Amino acid sequence: MNERLIALLVAMLSLFTVFTASADDDDDDDGDDKEKTEKVDYRPKLNGTIRAKYEYQPQISAGRFQVRNARVSITGNVHKTVSYKAEIDLSDEGKIKMLDAFARWKPIDGGSFTIGQMRVPFTIDAHRSPHQQYFANRSFIAKQVGNVRDVGATLGYKFDPLFPITLEAGVFNGSGLTNQKDFWNSQINFSAKAQFQFTDEINFVLSVQKIRPEIINIYMYDAGVTWKWNNWTAEAEFLHKVYSDDSFKSVQAVDAFVNYDFMIRKKLLHKISALARFDYMGDHSDGTLNEQGRLYITDYERKRLTAGVTLSIAKPFIADLRLNYEQYFYNEGAQVKISEQNKIVAEVMIRF
Repeated sequence: MNERLIALLVAMLSLFTVFTASADDDDDDDGDDKEKTEKVDYRPKLNGTIRAKYEYQPQISAGRFQVRNARVSITGNVHKTVSYKAEIDLSDEGKIKMLDAFARWKPIDGGSFTIGQMRVPFTIDAHRSPHQQYFANRSFIAKQVGNVRDVGATLGYKFDPLFPITLEAGVFNGSGLTNQKDFWNSQINFSAKAQFQFTDEINFVLSVQKIRPEIINIYMYDAGVTWKWNNWTAEAEFLHKVYSDDSFKSVQAVDAFVNYDFMIRKKLLHKISALARFDYMGDHSDGTLNEQGRLYITDYERKRLTAGVTLSIAKPFIADLRLNYEQYFYNEGAQVKISEQNKIVAEVMIRF
């Protein structure tokens, strides 16, 4: 294990050595002239997402208002090959969270090296930003089973032999975002993702990940496909989660949805979308231990049917009104969390 860590450090040092040499080469006159002609935009770009919603649960005859996200990010370039991103959520269900904070270097066409804290390269739905989501509430894969942000480094490469292929892999602390200072780890936690854009309509994704929230290794395997044709979008994703030493039974999760866009293009509305989703998760543990030092069920097995309508003002995913109804199905004896029941959701999403 130590040999692998040393090899990783050597590889990173080699990358930075090459980068330093490249930066020195830019100091000559020819390099300056070339950089000027490329007209790199060094101005920081500010983006943000606000999601405010109202939910009503008929089973308990109660509702709530909630600011799900008040997310702000700054991106930009400091060199023609070096960029950055810093993102913070000022209200993630009422809490302030620092999300992305990374530097990215692109030494060659299609290649990138990223270091910092980020959404790890894993799954389809968990990797979507809030403004890119189709439904008001995330799937079980995106929220409970496969939702991981961490601190580490990734390598990415995109090429086009017969069709576009995007590869990304990285190593991470495994500590999440808030436990960095005194987290020294002899284990390697990794994530890897491959996307195959077979046609303009079909994108196939495979990904794998290892995490270690406390003392148990957890391995996740995910496969999914997205199909887009005319006004239709359909997606299906399957995730298999395995806990080492048989410390907890393996978990399966499914997310499948279909979306149809009715194009309006009037002054008020750009389009109206009709959506339906089925998602499922088995009894799930997030990897934390109980007082007896054992894994336990943090989320009980459930199925859910979601139907919805999205009204897109201006361009889609810029100003959306999402109206959803969610119907949950639990096994007898399951402990149902107060917020994980049948509900009607009305959400306004603004992206700027």
